[in-house]
Amino acid sequence: MIQKTVGSSIKSSTSCLSSLLLVRRNSHSRIRGYESNGQVVEKKKQHDGLFLQKSKGQHLLTNTRILDAIVRSSDVRPTDTVLEIGPGTGNLTMKLLEAAHHVVAVELDKRMVEILRTRVSDHGFQHKLTIIQKDVLKTDFPEFDLVVANIPYNISSPLVAKLVYGSNTFRTATLLLQKEFSRRLLANPGDSDFNRLAVNVKLLADVKFVMDVSKREFVPPPKVDSSVVMITPKEVKPDVNVREWLAFTRTCFGKKNKTLGSMFRQKKKVVELLSLSKVGITTNASDVVEEGDNRVLCLDTDASMFKERVIGVLKSNGFEDKRPSKLSHGELLRLLSLFNQAGIFFHSLPMDLHDY
Repeated sequence: MIQKTVGSSIKSSTSCLSSLLLVRRNSHSRIRGYESNGQVVEKKKQHDGLFLQKSKGQHLLTNTRILDAIVRSSDVRPTDTVLEIGPGTGNLTMKLLEAAHHVVAVELDKRMVEILRTRVSDHGFQHKLTIIQKDVLKTDFPEFDLVVANIPYNISSPLVAKLVYGSNTFRTATLLLQKEFSRRLLANPGDSDFNRLAVNVKLLADVKFVMDVSKREFVPPPKVDSSVVMITPKEVKPDVNVREWLAFTRTCFGKKNKTLGSMFRQKKKVVELLSLSKVGITTNASDVVEEGDNRVLCLDTDASMFKERVIGVLKSNGFEDKRPSKLSHGELLRLLSLFNQAGIFFHSLPMDLHDY
């Protein structure tokens, strides 16, 4: 079974090693548990039951058919090391251990870790499992071949960014995501859902839809349905400064349906780009000072001239009336290159995972 969160800490330290229960209250004050074959059964409520917190994104997948389908779609090979994020109590982990050479599971909740260790040991797979009990966003991953993960909404973007833009190389990442988030990830130029997330991820990877999963398949059920997608890193990646690209798309997709001409005529945006182009890391143009006589730059004059340069790039290359949401990766990369050649830059201070 998959835990729906890995990035936030769990306050409760209640243990349930004896019963290995997956808990969900119902109108009859009973609790759902699991058997070794993955079938869900009803058990009476016990004081030491493992209570799952919706507020923490803890939703465990219980449907054996769907778990099997995820493993099949992941194309796990007998020689693979699989990175599993949020293993929970281990239903998916057990299936991955049967198919793979080794599984590295990242899990923050120590209650889940204890249950997982016991369950794996009972099946004789302990030599094939490594558990990392840390926050997945703050953890350096060991080497792995592919990823299987069930990601809570609140860390979906930074975790996808960590996988796609991180230093680890891998074959594929099969991710169970909130349905709305997966649709945004799958969107293409011209789609109403096309967004900065999709344009950044698809710069370096291809994204494929696998299947939808009903909210009824989770314990406890979340409010919305989920979808499985597969992310495959591209073999050939574009030659672009990643920080510059990410800052550029943040600027363009802040108002993705406005024309570029309208967007870059805004005084605030012009002054911001002027400061970045003058000093590289200054974020406030009023801080820019001329060398020598320490005279503050005349922002009105400089901004006016700089705006002409920006609009000139757009006009002369046919981008003035185009909208970011309609542009392909090739067009966006070309525009960024044209801006940089004209001395117009977008990135300043280092970004963290939430800026992707």
